[in-house]
Amino acid sequence: MRTPLTLGNISKLSLFIFFISAFTACEKSVPGDDSLQPYNINVTLRPNTDKEKPSAGFGFVKFRQDPDTARIITLDTWVVNLLPNHDYQLQRAVNPITDADCTSTMWLTLGEGLVPKAIHTDNKGNGQANLFRDITAIARGTEFRIHFQIIDAETLTPVLFSDCDQYTVR
Repeated sequence: MRTPLTLGNISKLSLFIFFISAFTACEKSVPGDDSLQPYNINVTLRPNTDKEKPSAGFGFVKFRQDPDTARIITLDTWVVNLLPNHDYQLQRAVNPITDADCTSTMWLTLGEGLVPKAIHTDNKGNGQANLFRDITAIARGTEFRIHFQIIDAETLTPVLFSDCDQYTVR
């Protein structure tokens, strides 16, 4: 038996078709890593490659500069598979853009603004810290090469290292 074609049924069908087309027509893509440069960086930190002193662990820094007037860089930092219940610190060194590589050894320990903050690992050797750095004093458009390291907070020995990245002050 067929359902009679009434004004109520036609409006329900029209509404159903409208919602289906509205949800399928919207673009749902997520911007890729191409949208990160030159203001934002995903930094991977790896252990040394010295075969005589092998080390474990891994780190990641989500380096973000929001387009605000305060020019605050957020440094959401994670470490994995390091010593359990231990403190580590994130450091950075920068070179002017005219240098071809990250050769600077002028390490600055990062934290909450000007106050260094430790990254404490749990009983499995994993840790996380939300750090930030105020770069208001640096002119917009200034370009740098930057690299990071994670150091043991007690011995000050570097345990994880990043490659050289380039960034621009927003």
